[in-house]
Amino acid sequence: MEWLNYHHLFYFHAVVREGGVAAAARKLRLSHPTVSTQLRQLEEALGEPLFSREGRGLTLTETGRFVAGYAEEIFSLGKELLDGVRTRPTARAPRLAIGISDPVPKLVARRLLAVYDAQDPPVRLTLRQASTPELVTELLAHRLDAVLTDAAGPASPGVFDHFLGECGTTFFASPALAKSLSGRRGEDGSFPRLLDGAPLLLPGTDSALRRALEDFFAQRDVHPRVVAEIDDSALLKVFAQDGIGVFAGATPLASQICAQYRVVALGQSETVRERYHLLSTERRIAAPLVSLLVREGHEIFPGRRGRRPQPTRRARRGSTLT
Repeated sequence: MEWLNYHHLFYFHAVVREGGVAAAARKLRLSHPTVSTQLRQLEEALGEPLFSREGRGLTLTETGRFVAGYAEEIFSLGKELLDGVRTRPTARAPRLAIGISDPVPKLVARRLLAVYDAQDPPVRLTLRQASTPELVTELLAHRLDAVLTDAAGPASPGVFDHFLGECGTTFFASPALAKSLSGRRGEDGSFPRLLDGAPLLLPGTDSALRRALEDFFAQRDVHPRVVAEIDDSALLKVFAQDGIGVFAGATPLASQICAQYRVVALGQSETVRERYHLLSTERRIAAPLVSLLVREGHEIFPGRRGRRPQPTRRARRGSTLT
C-alpha cells in the first residue's frame, strides 16, 4: 500500500501559503535546501511536477493547484481536530463547499442556501464566487461539492445539471430616477414603454438574464440606453441605488430588493425568466447535503414543480440526487 508522506505535504503547503521556498523556510525556521528537498521528494512520490519556474519565481502547475486544494483541507481539518479535542464538541459540523457563479444575485444565493440554517448539527459552508468555467474546473477537481449557476451546465463529462427553479423579473430604479422616468410612459401609460431611452444597468455577457433582457427589449421595440455592464450582481445594485440606471431582479425577492437597496419597482415581466441550476459531479451525487439543496432549496420559485422544464439526458442522469 502506498502512503503519503505528510511531512512533505506540510512543507509544500507552507510554500504555497507563504508564496515561495525562501519565505516558507524562514517561517518554519529551516534551511532553504531542506525545504527544497522535501518538495522534490513529494514530486517524486506523486510522479508529477508541482511547480514551474517563471523567472526567479515559482508557479503552481495544474497538478500543484489540485494538490494545494487537498493540502489546505487536510491541514484545516487537522487544526479543527486540535480545536475539537480542546473544546470537546458533541459533533463536528458537516462541511459543504459551494461555488456561486458571478451572475447569480447574492439575495437568491442566500435564500437558496437558507435550507442549511436549521440543520443539526450546523453545516459549515465554504462559498466560492467566480465564473462558471472556473467553478466547473474546481468541481471536477473535487474542491467543490456543487456549483450554483443561472444557466444550464456545460456539456462536460462528469458534470450533472439539476434544475432548481425559475421566476419572473421585476425592473427597479432609485426613487429619483423612477420619478424622472414617469413622464416617459406611452400614451396608454403602460410598462415597458417607460424604459425606452432610460439608462439601463445590464449584467455581464455571461449572464443568462442578460440574453433574456435583450430579447425582451427587441421584441417590444424598446431601446433603453445601456450605461454599464456589471458582472457582480451586488455591485450592479449599488450603482442602481445611486440612481445610475434601471436593473432587473427576481420578482419573488422584490420587496427585499426594494428594502435593502432603497429602490422602487417600475414594472414586472413573466416572460423574462430567471432560471437557476445546481451542478454536481458523479462523485458527489449521493451527498445528503447536496440532495437537500436540490430537494428543498426552491421555495423562492412559485410553482416550481409545475413549471419544471423537460430535463436533458445529462440532467436525467443526475436526477438520483432528488
